[in-house]
Amino acid sequence: MATIEFYYDFSSPNAYLVHKLLPDIAARYGADVVWRPILLGGVFKSTNNKAPMVAFSGIPGKVDYMRVEMARFIERFAVPFAFNPHFPVNSLALMRAAVHARGTDWERRYIDVLFDAMWIDGQNLADPEVIQQVLHAADLPVSDIMNAVQDADIKSELVTLTQDAVALGCFGAPTMFVGTEMFYGKDALSDLEWRLGQ
Repeated sequence: MATIEFYYDFSSPNAYLVHKLLPDIAARYGADVVWRPILLGGVFKSTNNKAPMVAFSGIPGKVDYMRVEMARFIERFAVPFAFNPHFPVNSLALMRAAVHARGTDWERRYIDVLFDAMWIDGQNLADPEVIQQVLHAADLPVSDIMNAVQDADIKSELVTLTQDAVALGCFGAPTMFVGTEMFYGKDALSDLEWRLGQ
């Protein structure tokens, strides 16, 4: 059985789109998905990368085309999506909580709820009060999660997970690995599916 390691950050709209499609792709090929939280800002800093809207801002037509391409992807796969009005959102607390969630029986629910809050509901998830409201509405362990966000070991673990991802070759999100083979971005899903089908 293949394992897909999915490196994600809630602040990435493309990571959200992959998150919506990847479980069904994995199920079609009997593969498992392992969710790997990283801090995208830390990845960018380590790799001298920049968000696409910044990196391509000086290229005429590039950013406009990226919007067209994203809209086409959303239409093609019928993914619910609304661009977050608070973007860019500082996801540090969310990603620390995602580290804490790993291995719990509510990990996947946490991931689903926070991605939806960010990219369907347009919540300002840089605000701790908003985070708590979202967690409470989803019947997630609010106090446990919010305490973990301030835990020194959790903070350190997120740094380590981010550094480990960079060491593997990760320079952004969404990034997926099958074994040692890397697949970057939502457009790599077709290649990933092809690989799983071999």
